[in-house]
This record gives sequence, structure tokens and C-alpha cells, in this order.
Amino acid sequence: MAKDPRLTRAGVSGYNKPKRTPNHPTKSHVVVAKEGDKVKTIRFGQQGVSGSPARKNESEADKKRRASFKARHAKNIAKGKMSAAFWSDQVKWTIGPIGAIMLLLSTGDAYAKFQSSCPNDMPKMQPVEVGAW
Repeated sequence: MAKDPRLTRAGVSGYNKPKRTPNHPTKSHVVVAKEGDKVKTIRFGQQGVSGSPARKNESEADKKRRASFKARHAKNIAKGKMSAAFWSDQVKWTIGPIGAIMLLLSTGDAYAKFQSSCPNDMPKMQPVEVGAW
């Protein structure tokens, strides 16, 4: 079976696997979304703007910022994998299987908890001190 040309063009490794696009003029990520027989290339996230996934000791401003994003985009997030809002929520605003891969963890304790919760086939990350990149 031949590889879908949309995957090659977007530069992603497979369906439903988001990738950063630092050289794109406006969008920060791309994903080739697949749900059933539908396949769609989706660019999402504002370039240069970070999300704010929940973390220990976060500020009230970050909590409100995340709540505002989720409330503002709730209808589109609920549409599922075929919407940009869904992917932005997963990658930039949530620490989940997808968001955690995109997030560099800064504490050993959080890193250990993340590693122990990963499926065995998920690539392992190395902890990085904040500001070291």
C-alpha cells in the first residue's frame, strides 16, 4: 500500500500525529487527521503563542486563560479530530498523551509520573531544565 501523499507533503509520520511547524508564517502545528474514511490536513495554533496546560503551582491568570480558551472553543473542540480547535486543545492546552509529547517536563517527579503512565510503545522523553532550550 502506497503512503498517502498528504502525509509526505505535511511532513508528518502518520495520521493523527501532530508536528510543530516553526517555519510556517502563521500556524504553529500541522496534522493529517483521519476519522473513518475522511482524511484532512489541518494547520492549527497561532505561531509564537504558547498554550497553557495545567501544571503544579500555576498562576490564577494561567487557569483563567485556559478556561477562557476552552469555553470560547468548546463547540469546535467537541467536533473531534477533524477540527483545528480539537488539535489545539490536545497539543497546546492539555497534558494528555498528545500534549505531553509536545511538552518538555522540567521536574524529575513529574517526569517519572509521566514515564510510568506511558504505553510501552510510546517514545520516552528526557527531562530538560526550563530555559535550557
